Amino acid sequence: QVQLVESGGGSVQAGGSLRLSCEPSGFTYSRYSMAWFRQAPGKEREGVGCYDTFDETFYADSVRGRFTVSKANPKSTLYLQMSSLQPEDTAMYYCAADPTFVCGSLHDPRKFRFWGQGTQVTVSS
Repeated sequence: QVQLVESGGGSVQAGGSLRLSCEPSGFTYSRYSMAWFRQAPGKEREGVGCYDTFDETFYADSVRGRFTVSKANPKSTLYLQMSSLQPEDTAMYYCAADPTFVCGSLHDPRKFRFWGQGTQVTVSS
């Protein structure tokens, strides 16, 4: 059974940093694309960053240069290091995974089959 458990969310002031973690279980991690999405109240879920099966990373334009997606081996915990956080980064952050190459479709959450429950990030000005 595929499970994704996020942690690391919290409250931070503008300009601060946070690191989110996603612990996967129940699947062969190296064969899955894994990604971070976020959803603010009243807004659609948007892709933030993705780590594919070739160890390449993809980012949304809104976070490129501020956020970094990485994966720790051998546990394959997925991380999202967030720096220079702004109030507009406030959202529920979700970890997602799919057994196909879908990082190129980071704009489309429907491409990702498995989801975690999310962790809240709040950035105050």
